Amino acid sequence: MRIARIGSVGEEIPVLLDGANYLSLEGFIDDWSRDALEEGALQKVLKIEKDKLPKIPKDDVRVGAPISRPTKIVCIGLNYLGHIRETGAETPAEPITFMKSPESVIGPNDEIRIPPGSVATDYEVELAIVIGKRALYLNSPDESASRILGYTVSQDVSERHWQLERSGQWMKGKSFPTFNPLGPEIVTSDSVNPSDLRLWCSVNGQIRQEDRTRDLLFGVDYLVWYLSQFMELSPGDVINTGTPFGVGLGMQPKTYLRPGDFVEAGIDSIGTLQNLCVETEIIN
Repeated sequence: MRIARIGSVGEEIPVLLDGANYLSLEGFIDDWSRDALEEGALQKVLKIEKDKLPKIPKDDVRVGAPISRPTKIVCIGLNYLGHIRETGAETPAEPITFMKSPESVIGPNDEIRIPPGSVATDYEVELAIVIGKRALYLNSPDESASRILGYTVSQDVSERHWQLERSGQWMKGKSFPTFNPLGPEIVTSDSVNPSDLRLWCSVNGQIRQEDRTRDLLFGVDYLVWYLSQFMELSPGDVINTGTPFGVGLGMQPKTYLRPGDFVEAGIDSIGTLQNLCVETEIIN
């Protein structure tokens, strides 16, 4: 099953994807959000007779981020060996974790706003885990699958000057507005196997990143278990699992995003993000 949210910014409604149409869930659930998931939104939707749901042509609407206002975005750094090599870092003995502002989340086709004066804004395609049930102090990675709602595509945009040169606190370079395009849908965990999916990213039509999730240093189930040992994961939380080789930081010379660049990122069996980079308009 593919779940999504459509509509203008701030007015999105929850839907299911059905071929060339969305099926509206208005009146059945409030949203795809933490509160709705905790109140059994997925279970309610599974019981609906889908042929009775209103159809909305897919090409006629804006697609929003597939989860509304996630409480947390937890990110994993240096989780592909090729990316570790290109950054010159040591292979971590356990997952490197950091947080990203939930306000950075935008829809899969929305504009990425380059921060004022930035010359080091970078792209990072990632597989994102979306939590469906509370996870805390799990006994083993074997318990993780039952806590996962599904998977989606994430673009973990990064401003390298703030990330690496301003005290080395990664959250600083990750949390700018628009720095986490997400979507286009969440593919529920019963519909996709995340262990060997191709993921890729291109800039202006040129492929920059391409790898498979089988090359993750720490896999999906391990990450959910690991994070649950020191934080409570709640429905709707997003985990960005790390990016593969090919980011602008690792190129010679370094090649970062500029206004006018068009970034595409995708994961086979899940979907594609398409984002135009623009200048930030400062409104005083």
